[in-house]
Amino acid sequence: MGLRLKPERDFELVNPHADSRYRDYWMLYHQIMERRGVSPEAARTIVRTNTTAIAALMVRRGEADTMICGTYGEYLWHLRYVENVLGLLADVKSAAALSILVLPKGTFFFCDTHVTGDPDAGQIDRMIRLAAGEVRRFGLTPKVALVSHSSFGTANSASARKMRAALELVRRAEPELEIEGEMTADAAVDEEVRLNIFPNSRLRGEANLLIFPTLDAANASFNILKSLGDGQPVGPVLLGIAKSAHIVTPAVTARGITNMAALAIADTREAALL
Repeated sequence: MGLRLKPERDFELVNPHADSRYRDYWMLYHQIMERRGVSPEAARTIVRTNTTAIAALMVRRGEADTMICGTYGEYLWHLRYVENVLGLLADVKSAAALSILVLPKGTFFFCDTHVTGDPDAGQIDRMIRLAAGEVRRFGLTPKVALVSHSSFGTANSASARKMRAALELVRRAEPELEIEGEMTADAAVDEEVRLNIFPNSRLRGEANLLIFPTLDAANASFNILKSLGDGQPVGPVLLGIAKSAHIVTPAVTARGITNMAALAIADTREAALL
């Protein structure tokens, strides 16, 4: 006979229509949002009906260690409430989404797949350093490739210049990080191709963290490889939020939610030890 989970013994089930903390929740939400156009009545309605906002408030109040949302609706809709309630890390301009793909060939990380349409060099710099930290939590050494249509200066488009500028920022902040760019996608994952083009590359072997100049490029690359490569997706992992929170997508499976929950719990336990 399988294990049966029971409310209150194994987990807390929050009923937004009958919760003794409702007044505390909506008052806190109003306090956070009152200068962003949210009236007391709107705050009461949101905290009665919006499970993403409720979960974020629980994390902020320390009543939950982490949260996972996003099984319905648009990613950025959920992100708005997560950012509003939990905030960003002090040195972060915008959040980023790191999508993970486990393939027979190895584990690969794609960033930013869901948040910022056209990040600037500073945003790319910060997302790289946050993503590299997440790769290390998987027990892997981050090998970072800045992916572009240009390879080491073959083009001088705005996106190529942006990736070159981001590379310089990262190298100043984390000189020990193994990172190279800008380069085409085949050069990122094939050392022979890369060294034929640029023998003095500081990146050796196969890149496992792929950073793209736009959201379109990152999202399309991840989803094409997921479908054609028969990969197991994990995430996306939300980077840059001040407290632990993650937003999945409506396409997530039960296995995907389980994997994401395990990852989120591991991250919070590691944070508690720091």
